[in-house]
Amino acid sequence: MTNEILIQLLAAFLFTVGMLIVLLRRDTIMILMGIELLLNAANLSLVAFSKAGNMIEGQVQVFFIITIAAAESAIGLSILVNLYRNFGSIKTTTATTLKG
Repeated sequence: MTNEILIQLLAAFLFTVGMLIVLLRRDTIMILMGIELLLNAANLSLVAFSKAGNMIEGQVQVFFIITIAAAESAIGLSILVNLYRNFGSIKTTTATTLKG
């Protein structure tokens, strides 16, 4: 197997683990970590494709995805702080309404 195929298999594994975390876990911190795994799997796949094709576009897209991931982390953590203030817990099942 070539390196690109192994990298794509690793990206598929990371994507699968991230999707399972998002779908099965109830803790919001774990859900945010699962989303980060999904984004990192996409980054890994884009870099592998751009390296195999000798193109730079995939690597440029990775920089945008990293920026989006950083913004998602900041917004997600601020939402968690507000959830804890309003409901006393950060579990997704406790916040069933938007009213505090």
